[in-house]
Amino acid sequence: MGTHPKQSNVVWTPELAYAVGLITTDGCLSPNGRNIDFTSKDWNLIETFKKCLHLTNKIGTKKNGHGQISFRVQFGNILFYRWLQEIGLTPRKSKILGPLAVPDEFFFDFLRGHLDGDGSIARYQDPVWKNSTRLYVRFMSASQKHMEWLKMKITELGGVNGFMQLHSEAYYLSFSKYEAITLLNKIYPRIDVPCLERKFVIAQEFLMPR
Repeated sequence: MGTHPKQSNVVWTPELAYAVGLITTDGCLSPNGRNIDFTSKDWNLIETFKKCLHLTNKIGTKKNGHGQISFRVQFGNILFYRWLQEIGLTPRKSKILGPLAVPDEFFFDFLRGHLDGDGSIARYQDPVWKNSTRLYVRFMSASQKHMEWLKMKITELGGVNGFMQLHSEAYYLSFSKYEAITLLNKIYPRIDVPCLERKFVIAQEFLMPR
């Protein structure tokens, strides 16, 4: 993954930042100090994650308590594990996660991974104004501190504010129509960036010509 004198021989790239966003939402650092797990219901997202980190590990499956199948990839890398800790990730991170040391240059690549992990893009016709389209971009986390940091960075770097709500023990950061369009154009600077295809298809309608 390149060399960097301060962060466990890991250097930031857009692909790495995207993968960090995925790990932040749907990933897990094992308590053993070595193994990293990424789980998703989308096979293609697992494949994209592997490509971003140049992994050759096989994709496995697992079932939740309701019998639903998800895909997962696990790999061991002590240096990368320590680097993830250095930037702010921890085992059992869901409710204690705070700010992450993501360089501004790669923040929106990271944010795209965050969106593809636990976020959503919703587009539908306004029930009152039939010729109007509603659009929402949402991010989710069980940690209030992490979501406050995310909101601050999006405002600082993207110029949009959004609004945060607590619902069923999770915090949601939402952006509606015009703020959502501004944000999507930051998240998808090109059509060939690593992303979850089904979310990009929704976003594509609102992107400026590339």
